[in-house]
Amino acid sequence: MSWHDAQTLTLYRSDTAPAYSHRADRTVLLLAFILIAVGIGMIYSASAVMAQKRFGDSAYFLKRQLIWLAVGMVLLMIFARTDLKTLRAWGVPILLIGVVALVAVLLPAIGVSVKGARRWLRLGALTVQPAELIKVGVLLYLAHYLAKKGERIEDFRLGFVPPLLVIGVVLALVLVEPDLGTATVIGLVSFGLLFVGGARLGHLSLIGLAALPALYLLVAGVGYRRQRMLSFLDPWSDPEGSGFQVIQSFLALGGGGPFGVGLGEGRQKLFFLPEPHTDFVLSMLGEELGFLGTSIVIILLAVFVAKGFMIALAAEDPFGRYLALGVSFLVAFHTLINVGAISGLLPTKGLPLPFLSYGGSSLIVNMIGTGMLMSVSRNRPPR
Repeated sequence: MSWHDAQTLTLYRSDTAPAYSHRADRTVLLLAFILIAVGIGMIYSASAVMAQKRFGDSAYFLKRQLIWLAVGMVLLMIFARTDLKTLRAWGVPILLIGVVALVAVLLPAIGVSVKGARRWLRLGALTVQPAELIKVGVLLYLAHYLAKKGERIEDFRLGFVPPLLVIGVVLALVLVEPDLGTATVIGLVSFGLLFVGGARLGHLSLIGLAALPALYLLVAGVGYRRQRMLSFLDPWSDPEGSGFQVIQSFLALGGGGPFGVGLGEGRQKLFFLPEPHTDFVLSMLGEELGFLGTSIVIILLAVFVAKGFMIALAAEDPFGRYLALGVSFLVAFHTLINVGAISGLLPTKGLPLPFLSYGGSSLIVNMIGTGMLMSVSRNRPPR
């Protein structure tokens, strides 16, 4: 039986299915905690020297990540204990709040500008990134829309175009910041959900082909993005400029060997690899814990994604199924792009590694996603 056939058989129960009350699947929670714990250790190891020089406090970044972890724990528990009907009702309001935040971040009097990009809103001593948080709204909205439309998603004008318009507005606001990496992930997750939701491959291909010229202009028409692409093709052509970061990543990964040089003993974090606690945290992990440690982390992330797919397959409610798939796609695409960038297989995009990289907004979204997976698993039908 195809995925679309399974959807058709259960569609009529999307609003009337009983609210099953089972114990939530704790596997995703355990995996998330293990990854977060590894991330906390690597964030401190990678940032301590830099934090001491910049702020006079070697635990500066660690303390902030722990604050966001506490916030994320509260949100995880809220989403994990919320039933699917309520989560579904939250979709549009959360999406609208996210859109307002994306607009607010572009206003000079509100948004925080760093290196020419306006991506952050300041909350006291902390900053949040609306482009990260909007992902929760997108997942809830698309899961609700696909569960509601069912087979009508095959209709181009009445089923396929409406969600594209909504996602198009979100992508446009994210690109204005500018943040091509986050926009790419949101686009990939949206297309993945539309595909499994029954959208025609021809319609998806048409939109994909139409987006190629715009993507080309966004890359070739912007100096720093064009330089990133050239350095991706040959980083050694500018080893002290655009190719510097990825070359330092290569040195970190290669220097770790099979088992690493030891936790805290890495050298590339000593002002060689820029911002080693954020997007390139896996490079530092590779140097200090070696190929073995890197492989274990990637396997744990793969198991998390696989478990998300299993939760989706077991879900009887279409909304829950699409929601679990969306969370799995989100973690999977973030992981693939991040690992591809640090290993030179993809151009650098500035995307964090799920659960491990420093960044409160990213951590909160991943923990909310974990909570949503637990909610879907708690409302599965009896065996």
